[in-house]
Amino acid sequence: MLVTPLPGVDRRALRDAMNHWRTEVFNLHGGGGRGDGYQRLLAYLRWATDAAHALGRLISVADVDRLVLTPRYGALLSGVGTLGATSVQSVANTLVSVELDQRVAAFDEACEALDQQISYWTGGEKYLVADTSVYIQHPTKLEDWDVPGLISMPPQEAFRLLVPIAVIDELDGLKQSKDRAIRWRAGYTLAVIDRVFKFRSRGPAVLSPHGPSAAAPDFPGSGGVTVEILFDPPRHVRLPITDDEIIDRTVAAQPLAAREVTLVTYDTGMSTRARATGLKVVKLAKDNGEEPSDGK
Repeated sequence: MLVTPLPGVDRRALRDAMNHWRTEVFNLHGGGGRGDGYQRLLAYLRWATDAAHALGRLISVADVDRLVLTPRYGALLSGVGTLGATSVQSVANTLVSVELDQRVAAFDEACEALDQQISYWTGGEKYLVADTSVYIQHPTKLEDWDVPGLISMPPQEAFRLLVPIAVIDELDGLKQSKDRAIRWRAGYTLAVIDRVFKFRSRGPAVLSPHGPSAAAPDFPGSGGVTVEILFDPPRHVRLPITDDEIIDRTVAAQPLAAREVTLVTYDTGMSTRARATGLKVVKLAKDNGEEPSDGK
């Protein structure tokens, strides 16, 4: 249950904020079922309002709704005028206790996922996302890529290839292409990814233990390539255009990675839109050859 930071958010500030609001709701939950149920309700609503206001500057609206502004929050807020009656104090207390139980669990899960992701992304690797077009159109197949050459970096650098799940879905669709070469490249790429992640579902896996240069043989200190799948966050609604979705996931990865993530593509439309978001883009190109003459 990984949250999605807003662009420009510092991951350390996000982690501190998440831990703060988790502690606040845990302390509120620690009161158990004791005391005035209506006062507990008001205390919970104050926590929810303050947490939503603070976290709304750091994470996506969907994450705020999932962590704080839940359907039960809406029900309790709408019933605040009637739940103060003495006859329903026990009901109010029970509802608040159930909601606090779930908020503590949700924040625990989100904080753990955030800490885990930060621990994954603390090395010195250079990060890149390859558009589907690169897997299909590049002259060499995935395992033979000169990754430093893709983004004009020294061969001794270590690299992390991030693969949005939307790219995998698009490659799955291309296995049905009428073009034999496209079908083969899509199936091959998916087979490599499946093999690399055979024994793990999350976190980085080794794609190439050494870079294309024998000058830096020790991995992960330098020269290696790891690959990691970027899964959709909970309740994530994909953008209707897959290129926009891949750009969106790349932008969202930068705050968690605490570094620049380079997008590599052959598509002019994608590169143009990606640059407009502030991403660093490497636009690859194929030689179109000579202009056809008239009548040919």
